[in-house]
Amino acid sequence: MRVGPSQEEIRRQNLGALLRYVHIHGATSRAELTTALGLNRSTIGALTADLAGAGLVSEGAPRETGRAGRPSPVVRPESERVFAYAYSIEVDRLRAARVGLGGAVLDRRETARPYGVAAAETAPLLAAFVKEMQQSVPAGSTYVGAGVAVCGLEMREEGPVHVKPETGFVDRSLGAALDAHLDPERPILVGNAADVSALAEHARGAAVGCDDLIYLHRDVGVDAGIIVRGRRLTGHGGLGGEVGHMVVQPGGRECGCGSRGCWETVIGEYALLDGAAGGGGTGRRAALSIVDAAARGDASAKAAVREVGDWLGFGVANLVNIFNPGMVIFGGTLRDVYLASAARVRSRLNSMALPASREQVKLRTPQLGEDAALIGAAELAFEHLLAAPLDATP
Repeated sequence: MRVGPSQEEIRRQNLGALLRYVHIHGATSRAELTTALGLNRSTIGALTADLAGAGLVSEGAPRETGRAGRPSPVVRPESERVFAYAYSIEVDRLRAARVGLGGAVLDRRETARPYGVAAAETAPLLAAFVKEMQQSVPAGSTYVGAGVAVCGLEMREEGPVHVKPETGFVDRSLGAALDAHLDPERPILVGNAADVSALAEHARGAAVGCDDLIYLHRDVGVDAGIIVRGRRLTGHGGLGGEVGHMVVQPGGRECGCGSRGCWETVIGEYALLDGAAGGGGTGRRAALSIVDAAARGDASAKAAVREVGDWLGFGVANLVNIFNPGMVIFGGTLRDVYLASAARVRSRLNSMALPASREQVKLRTPQLGEDAALIGAAELAFEHLLAAPLDATP
């Protein structure tokens, strides 16, 4: 005989659902919560009181109302006092932010990543950011944990993370390395930059309301965050999304993975830099300088952007045929390449993708901009709070 959930279990589920709704949608009236969650007014009132008592939300009158009668109280996330730290470890820079419940970026820091410094060795620099940001944290605040977005990351369910050789970090647990320098009392969770950016854009950005999307991200390598029916598609062992190693040019340029002709070799940073005369340097800034030079009329830069844009559309067309997404978002330096070559990308898509798939897919850039990775990393840290609000608070 199956026994249904207890009243306490139902209450916990409802607390999580209410806090999650306010976390995603921001200030919400009790009336809207009643409709959205399918609960009665007294239950919403009791749940709100519990969350307010834990310091997670506040309740008050709406700031503006044009309706007659008594306005419904509005529930707001305690963004200033309930927060996570978010870190983004990129090929040539490090970023950190304090992100409040509700997705508000409250404070941020950024510095260049020293050349040759392994990802694990960046932990002291990130810890220094935290010490600086802690000075502006209000008294009585609640820290829920930290999330880390890493470019070129492969996740495994058992814990270790494997990062591509360009990032200088292979076969070690980044979370464990950070624990030695950051507060270990709360969880530190690690995610692929493309994956967490896809989560952020789905929840708060360009892909709100779109449950099937692909977020393409290029730093040195090319990765994808793939969401299908509202859930991340990570594959067996968490290694999904390595679209940069889709072979598009058999026998082409050798890739860092050991294969030849990977998509990464024709749209990656080096493809853009090698295609432009005088394109010295490496990294994000060097790649963006080529796009800027093309916009100013430099012939070799224009040719390089055109070539990379053509291959970008080639790969996107294949992904559209395979996944049939409602949206493709171009993040990292692919944002600038896409904007500079949107016509070529769409032309490839129109000539290669199935009509039923290409006609409905939207091509977009991140609405959250460069904050997508930081906000997405914070979402990793907030998840355990949203799953069990009262258990996750002191």
